Amino acid sequence: MLELEEVVKRYHGASEQVCAVDGVTLRIDPGEMVAVHGPSGSGKTSLLLMIAALLQPDAGTIRYDRRDLASFSEQQVSEYQLSDIGFIYQRFRLMPRASALENAARKLLVGGVRMREAQERARPWLERVGLGERIEHTPSEMSGGESQRVAIARVLACEPRLILADEPTGNLDSARAREIVELLHSIARERSAAVLLVTHDLAAVEVADRSYALHDGKLIDAPRRPPGMDG
Repeated sequence: MLELEEVVKRYHGASEQVCAVDGVTLRIDPGEMVAVHGPSGSGKTSLLLMIAALLQPDAGTIRYDRRDLASFSEQQVSEYQLSDIGFIYQRFRLMPRASALENAARKLLVGGVRMREAQERARPWLERVGLGERIEHTPSEMSGGESQRVAIARVLACEPRLILADEPTGNLDSARAREIVELLHSIARERSAAVLLVTHDLAAVEVADRSYALHDGKLIDAPRRPPGMDG
């Protein structure tokens, strides 16, 4: 479903050039969750933004369903971003005066779904992320972790074929973080979706089918730790 081949992204500063993504090659199939971990500033977000066609690579190829993203027209990019991918951002991007249910239905409304149907489709996902009793609350009435879960429900309600998750557990306690990562994994299996999770949370990485470290812009295979091993 998703193929990256020798993808490069460089940033030019006043005195130096930084290669945030340096020759990354990766494939993710339907039904699979892949995790990439690394510290802040390691290029993880740049990788996701390029896959979402929000940032152009300096070199290399990104293919979705065997189609090169670089060949997409402006209309095809819009359709890809609206219908095929779900992007879970670090920042929640919620409407401050709207309820959790209205926020979770937002992308469906943008895609032309009527209000009642959009809310009916969003409600079960709010329940699955543990917010069934908070659907009428606004972001100001919720914690950061609850707001993050609303943002996750907004993505899942659209049932995307490709889910890009940028630190989706950053505002959650360890127990809730594990639940959310396991939910994303189960969604991959249930709906034959591909999930790419980038995180600095090594506990979240353990749930993925495959994991990699992003170090100096390069993707390095990161095999699971043996059970009971610390670190």
